[in-house]
Amino acid sequence: MPHVVTANCDSCRFTDCVTVCPVSCFHGDESRIYIDPDACVDCGACIPACPVSAIAEAGDLSDDQQIWVSINAERALATPLIISKQPPLPSAADRRAQLGF
Repeated sequence: MPHVVTANCDSCRFTDCVTVCPVSCFHGDESRIYIDPDACVDCGACIPACPVSAIAEAGDLSDDQQIWVSINAERALATPLIISKQPPLPSAADRRAQLGF
């Protein structure tokens, strides 16, 4: 089951996950990143790399988070591929603190 980026990524856009991913499955827009479920090989390397715990295996999501499966699939097709680490958003430090990390 593929991994997905959840709401914790909103306003952060940390891309540490991209540096540990063995395939090119991360895409991003101006406010967050997404995982292409067709490209994800389910290795899980991205989960501990995320500084705001925004990534989870789709099967581990609660019912109220299941919406992120379709959001990631749709937005990954519509956004550019990210293949290297990028600077986080200016709001990332505040968002990280808000999330308690």
